[in-house]
Amino acid sequence: MTFHQRLDVNQLTPAIMQWFDSALGQELIEVEQSLLEQVLPTLFGYHLLQIGVDSRKPMFGASPVPHRILLGPSLELGMDKRSIVASNSELPVQSDTIDVVLLHHALDFAENPHQVLREAARVLRPGGHMVVVGFNPASTWGIARFLRRRKLVPWSGHFIRHGRLQDWLGLLELTEVRSLSGFYMPPFENLRRRQRCSWLHTLAQRAPAHSGAALIVVARKDVPGMTPLRTPWRRKLISLPVIEPKPTARGHMRNRRR
Repeated sequence: MTFHQRLDVNQLTPAIMQWFDSALGQELIEVEQSLLEQVLPTLFGYHLLQIGVDSRKPMFGASPVPHRILLGPSLELGMDKRSIVASNSELPVQSDTIDVVLLHHALDFAENPHQVLREAARVLRPGGHMVVVGFNPASTWGIARFLRRRKLVPWSGHFIRHGRLQDWLGLLELTEVRSLSGFYMPPFENLRRRQRCSWLHTLAQRAPAHSGAALIVVARKDVPGMTPLRTPWRRKLISLPVIEPKPTARGHMRNRRR
């Protein structure tokens, strides 16, 4: 799958971090955290891997999984001590080992989103869950992105449609089990302008489809696990002595008659 706009994550990382530190970016992060608090406590296992574009933003605080790792594209100050630096499209993780994979806007700012999703599906164990957090094009933010001529962060992101994401998950043998969205405010940088549009929050919640700026999709990897074949167990047989039958009196008289 190709996109009209090619993204270089290394060049965009400073701008992405700066935007997430803004007031609007912080409001979005808070809403995403509250949505993840509804999802992560229901997903269990031993290993969780967060793949993101901002190495300073751990989003797995509500997860009961004990071993949690944050993977980011660059080394930054303030990174979590459980962080590793690697490319999102080439994960240094063994296949079928992670119980929960959390993609935090990793697809929005990837040069090849489908490759990032394929790598995330590779490291996910059979029966494990993938949580995708991204911008929702079916929202006021999607309309604002369409109307803007100059595509700066975050409008330079891909804003992948829910239907397209479902198709990608199906190709990777992942089944969507849940989806939810939030943050219905227009993307005004000015706080007062956002507060004046607070009535949109109630109106958008009544909409039949997900129309929040943040979209979260939870999928399960339904590929059955492979059971390695073991060497067949061979029983050791104990050799017993063969007992020869003793001649009887009837057999002895028969032999004399012959």
